[in-house]
Amino acid sequence: MSECGLCEREVHGEATCHLCPGCTRVTSERLTRMPEVYDALAAFLQPGGRRPELGRATRVDAPLPIVEPVLNLRGPGGIVGVLEDWRSALHADLEWSEPQLSGTVPDRIARASKGLRDNLLWIASSWPMAGAFAEEIRDLERDAVSIVNPPEKALRLGNCPAVYEDGVPCGAVLRVPAGTARVECRWCHTVYPPATWSALASGQWADERKAS
Repeated sequence: MSECGLCEREVHGEATCHLCPGCTRVTSERLTRMPEVYDALAAFLQPGGRRPELGRATRVDAPLPIVEPVLNLRGPGGIVGVLEDWRSALHADLEWSEPQLSGTVPDRIARASKGLRDNLLWIASSWPMAGAFAEEIRDLERDAVSIVNPPEKALRLGNCPAVYEDGVPCGAVLRVPAGTARVECRWCHTVYPPATWSALASGQWADERKAS
């Protein structure tokens, strides 16, 4: 019996395991989404693309020509840097040759994500760094989700309270798209019927769900 390095739950039936099956699957899904996350952030590079719920802060100095948190995620030390650093560490521990870093940033992100995902079963079962790796991938996606929102103007209900199998709330912004009565989280795809909207807006939906 061992303990998952991400959710810290006990993993039964395995002599050694660094990630439980649920966290392994969720990490694979996050790696698959990384190229899409990178592309989505491009729309928020300009100050005008920032989240409308943040409002417009009063500044006495000239605004930056770009939004710094988005630049950090799309820059060398952001998504591409994190993925390539972990892939390099994986190759070193497996005594493989150093991965080649070439091509455009989107190409490098896709290649690094695939390289990590292709070896995820070994990572989960045999790599002592698996927990730290999965945690950083989770945090990287969460940072991006905190910036990226649906482009249409719509009523904001709050944040998605659905919980991934690693025990971490999704947290993506929920909105009611114009002209529809359907609310679906664009990240975890949980659907919220109209009867839940009032509770979502007041932050009580999760409490009501537990009580039901």
